[in-house]
Amino acid sequence: MTDATGSSWQRLGQKLETALLNPIRAFRPRYLPLLMVYFAYGALGIVTIAESFWIKSALTLSASELAALSVWLTLPWTIKMVFGELVDAVPVFGSQRRAYVLIGGALVALGLLTLAGAAGGWLTFATPPDLYRIGSFLSVVGVVLQDVTADAMSTEVVDRENPDGTPRAPKDINRDLGMVQVLGRLSLSLGMVAVAGLAGFLASVFSYETVFLCGLVIPLISISGALLIDINTAETRPVDWRILGGGIAFGSAVFVLAITGVPYSQEVVFLVSMAVVSAMLWRVVSDLDPETKEKIFYAALIIFVFRATPLVGQGYTWFTIDVLGFDEAFQGTLNQIGALLALLGTWVFSDAITGRPIPVVLFWLTIAATVLTLPSLALTLGISQWTEATFGFGARTIAIIDTAASSPFLQLSMIPLLTLCAIYAPEKRRATWFALMGSLMNLALVAGALQTKYLNTIFVVDRGSYENLPLILGTVMAIGLIAPLTAILLFGYHLNGGNGRPPVRQD
Repeated sequence: MTDATGSSWQRLGQKLETALLNPIRAFRPRYLPLLMVYFAYGALGIVTIAESFWIKSALTLSASELAALSVWLTLPWTIKMVFGELVDAVPVFGSQRRAYVLIGGALVALGLLTLAGAAGGWLTFATPPDLYRIGSFLSVVGVVLQDVTADAMSTEVVDRENPDGTPRAPKDINRDLGMVQVLGRLSLSLGMVAVAGLAGFLASVFSYETVFLCGLVIPLISISGALLIDINTAETRPVDWRILGGGIAFGSAVFVLAITGVPYSQEVVFLVSMAVVSAMLWRVVSDLDPETKEKIFYAALIIFVFRATPLVGQGYTWFTIDVLGFDEAFQGTLNQIGALLALLGTWVFSDAITGRPIPVVLFWLTIAATVLTLPSLALTLGISQWTEATFGFGARTIAIIDTAASSPFLQLSMIPLLTLCAIYAPEKRRATWFALMGSLMNLALVAGALQTKYLNTIFVVDRGSYENLPLILGTVMAIGLIAPLTAILLFGYHLNGGNGRPPVRQD
């Protein structure tokens, strides 16, 4: 028994060592530019706490208005096909990668300057709420452009040939593609860790204007990566005007609907977006064999439903500030804990996740997410008063424990899909492919944002009025549990000949 126990512990230690060291062993210097883009994306969280407190104290937007705005801010992610086609087929001064990273960084910087001008009062051509909308939109577009470019690079940095010119084994290529996606998630999480605590400190010490100006260092990180290493690609092809022209026309229609305030414009845009993205994705994958298309379809369908669940909205953040007394510094502490544990969770579990069936992974993530929402619901019901009187700990302790328990699951759900996308990315259409798949997944977020808007319209929550908050949280929990599990149970067996395992890590 002792020998068996020792052997089990030895195997567990070897597995843990493999999980910890594999990402380090997988790193290559040529991955650095795209990892710096992902890092910068995560590090943009340096302004989020200041932004939340500034919105609550200085802007007049209600929770439902903010939820509606989040729908519009998500839509640039749904027209990623426009950016993807540009990156694939339209060089800027001879560059198909570096130039787009630079342009994206410039847009993020311009967005941050707009927010700083609104908070500082030195931009007056529009009202502060409108300047917030403009600055947020510019930043989102810049991030989307850089993300599309990094996605394309994530498939190009993996060698398809051995040093002697012979083709590499498909399983080795697939493993490397999967590990690049893992490294990307780790870089994103590392960026969040690097600024989470700092975000709370800056928001508590400096003015909101100063915090937004400090954020200008973040786009410099991605720009530096683009300048340090040659990341241009030799792949070229003619512009597919059905994708680029259709995407531009669609984006223009979305813009017109956004500024004219047509009734149900967001719902119309969502439905049209689904039709447009699905049609374009079908065109891109038309050359793949039927079995592969079936696997991708069912994997995308399951993850779409998984991601299309509503959130609570800004009302819960206001509740934690007004009722629970969570100030900027404590919000930063929570972010620091969450980001650090998300990084560790991704690092430790990513090697196992890339070899597990998508439905099984998402099944347990769905269960875990629902269970780990219970402490938030309990806080809205006033449980912290009872725990403080009975056990001596209150809302802050509960929030820390909840954050520590839930954070490791935040990044894991995207790894299987991203690996699957990387494996099947068609040559010379890699950016477009990733953009379209990303658009489909981000349309799921639009669906979730619309549900969030509806819930905040039905159960009104405003600054200082939080009676309906438990009802919103309970509804969010129910939808977040029932919808994904239904999709998993109905469609999971279709993947990879019926066993639910994507064609990843075939060794």
